[in-house]
Amino acid sequence: FGAKHLRSQNMPPAAITDTEDHYVLPNEENQIQVDNFIGGKFAAPSTGNYLSVLSPSTSAKVGSVGVSASSDVDTAVKSAKNAFASWSSLTMKSRAAIMLKFHALVREHAREIAELIVLENGKNITEALADVAKGNETVEYACSLPQLAQGRILRVSSEVSCQDRRDPLGVVASIVPFNFPFMVPQWTVPIALVMGNTVVLKPSEKVPLTMRRTAELMKEAGIPDGVFNMVQGTKEVVEALIDHEDIRAVTFVGSSPVASIVASRCHSLSKRVTALGGAKNHLVALPDCDANGASSDIVVSYAGCAGQRCMAASVLLTVGQGPKQDELLRKIVEKASKIQPGTEPGKMGSVIDEASYKNIISCIEDSERAGAEILLDGREWANGPMAKKGGCWIGPTVIKHASPEDKCMKEEVFGPVLSVYNVSSWSEAIAIENSNPFGNAACIYTSSGGHADWFTSRFRASMLGINVGIPVPREPFSFGGLYGTKSKYGDMDITGDGAMEFFSNRIKVTSKWPVPNVEEFVTGDAFNANVSGPMDHANFAGRM
Repeated sequence: FGAKHLRSQNMPPAAITDTEDHYVLPNEENQIQVDNFIGGKFAAPSTGNYLSVLSPSTSAKVGSVGVSASSDVDTAVKSAKNAFASWSSLTMKSRAAIMLKFHALVREHAREIAELIVLENGKNITEALADVAKGNETVEYACSLPQLAQGRILRVSSEVSCQDRRDPLGVVASIVPFNFPFMVPQWTVPIALVMGNTVVLKPSEKVPLTMRRTAELMKEAGIPDGVFNMVQGTKEVVEALIDHEDIRAVTFVGSSPVASIVASRCHSLSKRVTALGGAKNHLVALPDCDANGASSDIVVSYAGCAGQRCMAASVLLTVGQGPKQDELLRKIVEKASKIQPGTEPGKMGSVIDEASYKNIISCIEDSERAGAEILLDGREWANGPMAKKGGCWIGPTVIKHASPEDKCMKEEVFGPVLSVYNVSSWSEAIAIENSNPFGNAACIYTSSGGHADWFTSRFRASMLGINVGIPVPREPFSFGGLYGTKSKYGDMDITGDGAMEFFSNRIKVTSKWPVPNVEEFVTGDAFNANVSGPMDHANFAGRM
């Protein structure tokens, strides 16, 4: 991206454009310092401290990100609070018009944003472009809010009417994870803004480059200073955002243990919160499924984005014994084994860091000790050419379990690992799926509508697929796990109409007015009135 776009305080350009359509990505020699974005400007954290930003594909340092203190959060919240009055006083249509300009800028710079995602997240370029496209789809939805968020009015008696409207909350906070550097922030930020709120975003310290560039595009689109702010940092920033008295609502996406803490802390302060946690998504394959189509879909579901998404397949339950079940499993292993490491289209990227890598390896090793059969071993990538250059590389792995109690069958792995277990009946499949403490997604593979209906009415998850292994709802449908599980804590859903509800207060007004007793200026034979003087043709008060 161009030097004119990417300057931080007291730093040279972080990338130099050689032509209008070409740019140089950050690297070890050309690193980016990612500061806070407050009041429309980049500002260093008060601590003066920074963490290294490493590319998971090579382990090379490509930048540094600020480690802010609670005082930085307070500065950002004050900026957002000061901007709220003028921003919320704009019509929703005016706010949406600005967001439409941002939408156009994202389309214009999609490749640039995607290559930043590849650099700091490690996914392949096709997946990164999809990250941008899906995020921008939510921006597009936000642009339609003037047509979706109108209030209602109803005459409830002869002289009384009731109406409601949606008022913005004020300053809201959004805390986002590393796995979708652009898409997940766009789940909340554009909808919150168009609804009239001002926002303080806390990006993941592992992937701050993408949203740094996005903040510049938002400013270029015309979002006023202070309306959108970012504070970089770690745990102290999260806690300060939750505890700040001027933060009216908090959204969080991340691990279940942290989601639970965030929700509990917000609720103790009587603060609105939606906190989405992890997942253990089950797929059930019946003998009548299309083995070729199902196998391709299953591989993409569990190995796409290196398995680092809360909608990824984790457990495959095959029902019954026979050649069709064997064929499905053979095709899965065959197709997954052809995936190569890399960030080019069709290849699989690295996992985010060493801690994630070690956790995945531990799950595979635990399965081996428990007697499971490793049908495809992704650990072999550790000796491959990409791993020798650095980074955290582990290939697609398929494990055939002998017990549903194995660790890999029950705990979230967050990596390219598919646990396979054979069940004897539909009821056994449902019992295993229902017993898992998560409730994000589930899928049934079958050629029968009746079979699909049986399973979708019994799964214990909120986002269900029929022959779709990544059943992500798209706008206007909202995204969120099942209440009462480890996948969802707090209030309402995120994205879509769930976010429209979350980021607004419904204000109800009941009114009664006296019947007019003054003669109106009316015309027409229907009223038998002869009127002289000026007419207000737009005034229909008291007349038809």
